[in-house]
Amino acid sequence: MPIEQVRVSSYVIPTDFPESDGTLEWDSTTLVLVEAKAGGKQGLGYTYADLATAHFIHNLLAKTAEGRDAMSVTAIWECMVRRSRNLGRAGIVSMAISAVDSALWDLKARLLDLPLVALLGAVRESVPVYGSGGFTSYSNEQLAKQLGGWVDRGIPRVKMKTGRDVKQDRDRLRVARHVIGADTELFVDANGAFKSKRAIEQAEKLSEFDVRWFEEPVSSDDLIGLRHVRERAPGRMEIAAGEYGYDLYYFCRMLEAGAVDVLQADATRCGGITGFCQVAALCQAYNLPLSAHTAPALHAHVCCSAVPVRHVEYFHDHVRIERMLFDGLPELVNGALRPDITRPGMGLELKRADAQRFAA
Repeated sequence: MPIEQVRVSSYVIPTDFPESDGTLEWDSTTLVLVEAKAGGKQGLGYTYADLATAHFIHNLLAKTAEGRDAMSVTAIWECMVRRSRNLGRAGIVSMAISAVDSALWDLKARLLDLPLVALLGAVRESVPVYGSGGFTSYSNEQLAKQLGGWVDRGIPRVKMKTGRDVKQDRDRLRVARHVIGADTELFVDANGAFKSKRAIEQAEKLSEFDVRWFEEPVSSDDLIGLRHVRERAPGRMEIAAGEYGYDLYYFCRMLEAGAVDVLQADATRCGGITGFCQVAALCQAYNLPLSAHTAPALHAHVCCSAVPVRHVEYFHDHVRIERMLFDGLPELVNGALRPDITRPGMGLELKRADAQRFAA
């Protein structure tokens, strides 16, 4: 079943409010969409990246995939990796491969008239989520409304950004714990804002609010620093990182260093569905849980097929964008995403008329 065409398009969507975390500010998000055709069917995949990613897909990866067997997705993945050898695997290259690979898995499932989770092999019917946002640019009122809204929808764990102003963070944490109550798990994400000693100090302060998850207390490239924080953090607090992993060697180094309690991976960055499944196997080998980073609509099926997955990030920006651009989204029920197994592939369909106004 030869792949007839691989097309790419890009959409730049403004945020609904200026956003920031511990180290970065932004006011828009770019979604790069790939559509692959074969046998009268069309598969869809995407990444959250930059316009340069779309350019790379159009100029190189599309030609690499076209004409190859749509049933042999992993072989195509290997071809794309080899073809990109001289350009550096991390960053744009890996995000481009991720988008094409996800589209090809979606296409294969549609050709077989199966939901993707059935093709991959389901181990659960739904995957738990945690509500994520709580940007440092939010007022206390906005923070309370967003976090409280997730709890009202039955989500039992929420995450907020920290690290831009530690004094202000204390007030924000107090607001967060008050609005979500004692029974909801509270996660924080510093996005690498601290050095290890300061991060250890912050971990002690976070424990006053019963924070159970401290994400990227230091840069995810600082594996020694991550391990120091993990070894010295309160016992009930897990250290998480890995969202910037682009290849399997990155994740191997992180796990070999003993840097995290929970590994994160993002199928829009780590090599698509193929790459995410490789990371899941690695986590099983190390007996560590895996958490999917953002892009909940794209992760729902693969997370329901991967044994070590604990949950997926229900990220405010991406939830909003995916609702705007796609039909067939997985349903949120009792704090978990449930893929629609009545639809083939990932079940997503681009709302072309709605998407066109954001076309880049």
